[in-house]
Amino acid sequence: MINYILQVILFQVLFLAIYDFFLSKETFFTKNRWYLVSTPMLSFLIPFIKIPSFQRAVPQELVILLPEIVLNPDMVIQQTIQQNNFKESINYINILFWVGVVLFSVLFLIKLVKVINFIRKHQVIRQDDFNLILIPNETKAFSFFNYVFLGESIKEINREKIIQHELVHARQKHSLDLLFFELLKIIMWFNPMIYFYQQRITLVHEYISDAIVGKSENKETYINNLLSTFFQVENISFINQFYKQSFIKKRILMMTKTQSKKMNQIKYLLLIPVLMCMLFYTACSDNHGNSKKEIQTLHRINNDNLISFKGNRISYLDNFIGGKPTEEMIEISFEDLSKNEKEQYNNDLKSFKKEYNKKVDYTNNDRFFKMPNGRISVGLILEGLISMSKDINEINEISFLEMEKTPIFPGCEHRDFDCFFKELDNHFTANFNMDIIDDIFISSGKKKILVDFSIDTKGEVVDVKVKSPHLVISEEVKRVIYSLPKMSSGEKFGIPIKAKYSLPFTILID
Repeated sequence: MINYILQVILFQVLFLAIYDFFLSKETFFTKNRWYLVSTPMLSFLIPFIKIPSFQRAVPQELVILLPEIVLNPDMVIQQTIQQNNFKESINYINILFWVGVVLFSVLFLIKLVKVINFIRKHQVIRQDDFNLILIPNETKAFSFFNYVFLGESIKEINREKIIQHELVHARQKHSLDLLFFELLKIIMWFNPMIYFYQQRITLVHEYISDAIVGKSENKETYINNLLSTFFQVENISFINQFYKQSFIKKRILMMTKTQSKKMNQIKYLLLIPVLMCMLFYTACSDNHGNSKKEIQTLHRINNDNLISFKGNRISYLDNFIGGKPTEEMIEISFEDLSKNEKEQYNNDLKSFKKEYNKKVDYTNNDRFFKMPNGRISVGLILEGLISMSKDINEINEISFLEMEKTPIFPGCEHRDFDCFFKELDNHFTANFNMDIIDDIFISSGKKKILVDFSIDTKGEVVDVKVKSPHLVISEEVKRVIYSLPKMSSGEKFGIPIKAKYSLPFTILID
């Protein structure tokens, strides 16, 4: 989500940069209005557009990352663990986001109620195509849809031009634009570009009204009236205001500017290469629709039917091994893979060749398929595996390929990962000697430990490596891990294979 938000903001920065440098000084006011309304919406949509021909891209070596185990020396602190876990599980960014949404929603409703109160409290004079509301003892002037609010203290000589100006806003539905940006401010209140957009669209509205009303009288007279008209306006961002001091100079400069040549409209074509670059960026970014790390799905052919089941590996790519692909599998090229998928495949292939290159006469038969689950699968066609199987017994470990059969903890069933971890957790809790904490000098708080170990082809624990804040803790962790019961080994192609595991855990020391 953060990546998506950053892309939206980046695209809006680029769109506004094009507007400020190339379009803002042109007199194509209506076109500029639609540019400012449409480009924020495009910014929200472009990250979802993925053009396959733009995508270039693949994986990582396998270590089975186990969930974290939490221990406390006093064993009385189960509530403390739950409280700490609860605190850690709170997503403060989400809370901040929704607090902002609520706050800006309330501010929007306050502004809306303020306008409604003006309508309810004062006399409404119904005209042919608008409603005039006179506000006693005020010099305010603004419009909201087909309501024109006019302070009774405004001089009679100025009223007609002000009403004409506000009627242009009403007839062209400029209030809809401002409401649109108010809603964007609620959804993306943290995005400064929305405020810049709203400022520019408000100024374009004034340009449009000035251009239309200025045609009915001499421009110099209109400008003099504009300069001589100083009155209050409501500070409500989604109403159109006749007078806004910060805009006066820009409005006068635009009214005195020579009409832009039609040829200058070619500047809008700048959008084409910019949009192409944005689409290329989103296609090549890490935010791919199917380029996500998920538990790998293993696909096999059984009696000419495709069967699928979950593996243990977290991967960008699924895995297919079999003979002739089924009709539901859509073959694609390597170039159609995402960046992550290509990297993963290349890393896996590099590791594979390093492990097998001098031992196996192997012909690379990998193909790529879009599977029925929507993910990309590396397909290994069975020709070429015959010679590989001759020497695979010589190989002790394939850490980069997903196992067809993972090690099974005594009492668990095949592929029951939850049971595996539960038994591992129980074993660790029951066997870890918490008294060692009292015999060493170590500060209180949460102590993170990371354990790497393997289960070899005989189902026994080997290669235990521990990273901890104290040597005594490391030795105790090794003792507990080495005391794990013998398990069934993992298998690939029916051959026992060593499996690597990474186990994080935390000791809470009071």
